[in-house]
Amino acid sequence: MEENQQTQAAQSAPCEQTTQPVQPAQPVEFAPDSNLVWAILCTVLCCLPLGVVAIVKAASVDKLWMQGRKEEAKMAAKAAKSYSIWGAVISLVIFVLYFILLLAVPALGLIASSAH
Repeated sequence: MEENQQTQAAQSAPCEQTTQPVQPAQPVEFAPDSNLVWAILCTVLCCLPLGVVAIVKAASVDKLWMQGRKEEAKMAAKAAKSYSIWGAVISLVIFVLYFILLLAVPALGLIASSAH
């Protein structure tokens, strides 16, 4: 009888569990885009010096991220993007100026020869 009372008491008693407070999940932060593709395209198609600097910066992004230097990795990715953009802009300006001069020099030559 005594055993029966103990089992009934154990069944009716709330189950004691050690619970730990639930902590919210930390957001997963991924490495920034290194912009390596843009750096390579800038090097091959646009401006070699700025493209090489952009490649060096882009190549360092993943290494810095793995070392836990996240702010430096983000700055390197941003610098790689900036160098790639500046290389493309400078090349575009040189390209436009070249064609303007290519068209302007013969036009100036015709005007000068007809004046004599």
